[in-house]
Amino acid sequence: MSDVTAIQQLVEKRNALKKEIAKVIVGQEEVVDQILTSIFSGGHALLVGVPGLAKTLMVNTISQALGLDFKRIQFTPDLMPSDILGSEILDENRQFKFIKGPVFANIILADEINRTPPKTQAALLEAMQERAVTIAGHNYKLDLPYFVLATQNPIEQEGTYPLPEAQLDRFMFSIKLDYPTFEEEVQVVKSTTSDKSQSIQPLFSAQEIIDFQHLIRRIPVADNVIEYAVSLVSKTRPDNKMATDIVRNYVDWGAGPRASQNLILAAKANAAFNGKFSPDIEDVRAVAIGILRHRVVKNYKADAEGMSIEKIIASLY
Repeated sequence: MSDVTAIQQLVEKRNALKKEIAKVIVGQEEVVDQILTSIFSGGHALLVGVPGLAKTLMVNTISQALGLDFKRIQFTPDLMPSDILGSEILDENRQFKFIKGPVFANIILADEINRTPPKTQAALLEAMQERAVTIAGHNYKLDLPYFVLATQNPIEQEGTYPLPEAQLDRFMFSIKLDYPTFEEEVQVVKSTTSDKSQSIQPLFSAQEIIDFQHLIRRIPVADNVIEYAVSLVSKTRPDNKMATDIVRNYVDWGAGPRASQNLILAAKANAAFNGKFSPDIEDVRAVAIGILRHRVVKNYKADAEGMSIEKIIASLY
């Protein structure tokens, strides 16, 4: 099959996938789009939203529709790394046997990841970057595709451990969930307070998703688009000569090179989803806020003057 035919097939399957997800998830189209962009680009996503916005249901529904194995880990202050990765035990023959933890699945929901101490948060780092975990000197490969979706509650700060910048940078997207519209909330209440339940049909196999991930990486990108993405990231760094006055006034720390890589990968996926065979500058702009939001650190002046990260990023286009 040629890449052109494969992209056309991806567009059809992605449209069918969104219809399947919409059976259960009302609205939140932009959120679903960004999660799918992450998955097909081979990245991870951080979901930020108040409780009750169906984050868990959304991830579960997407994993069912993709035909992938899904595990949910509830992060709490007493969670230990071994609760995530697994541990070795002595069996009846006095031999060490490794019992796999919940990290061994295709899609991991790390629920309220900032409620657990840094030592336990760090247990996910190797899995996210290397798609492998090391226990007692043994390296265990994780099944592909592998995708971590972490959630954070933006309001409760008591008893939380903010994610360090190095770990935040491992997430391709930071996705903001807003409240549904009045009409969407009416629909949610109707569908969740009756006795009817929707069954989700798996539309992909794990191998198909891996093949589509390779397809997206093979999409060619013009030099001017790569240069635009890199210049956009360079502008977020206050000490860079390309930085704007807004960045110099309101930003403490800009995005690193991983942001440039993720901008291009996500732009490729965005182009493919729309049936294009190469991304343009509009595709980079379409994914820029989700890619840069958690990588740009604003200063106290920005907080005092009500300058949001989104506004700062949008000013760079």
